[in-house]
Amino acid sequence: MSSSIRTSTVVIASTGAIIAGFLGYAVYFDHKRRSDPEFRKALKRESRREARAAKEQAEAQGEQQKEAIKAAVNEAQDEGFPTDVEDKEAYFMNEVGQGEVLCQDSSRQVEAALCFYKALKVYPQPRDLISIYDKTVPKPVIDILAEMIAIDPSISVGPFGQGSGPGSAVGIDD
Repeated sequence: MSSSIRTSTVVIASTGAIIAGFLGYAVYFDHKRRSDPEFRKALKRESRREARAAKEQAEAQGEQQKEAIKAAVNEAQDEGFPTDVEDKEAYFMNEVGQGEVLCQDSSRQVEAALCFYKALKVYPQPRDLISIYDKTVPKPVIDILAEMIAIDPSISVGPFGQGSGPGSAVGIDD
């Protein structure tokens, strides 16, 4: 019995000492932060440095994603798209199904957007399909799809219709 009491006393004392140490450090840190201007400046510098590093990392990731999107679009264009009506229909259904499955995994958003892009390429009215995508597909995937559409000038989804350039009034629906 005395052994278990002694063990529990040691455990309680050790736990108390650790907690007291953490509290002491917290009080010291707070006092140092409030009273030492150099310490405050160092904390601000470190905070700015971390924010800058996070911003640079986000920009690098954005550039990598843009390159991945461009490569995926080029690869899809190199593979080609079906031309027969029945083949287009089957291809469309397959790509939309795959895209919906891939949307569930947030790490595969580019692949999901690529599936929707491929389906869009074979769909007869791209504008109608985009409005459907807008209501059903998650926003991050739609954003990636928008970048893919911007890369491929052969898809006419803008208000000016069939491949018209900027400033052209051909194909405007009244």
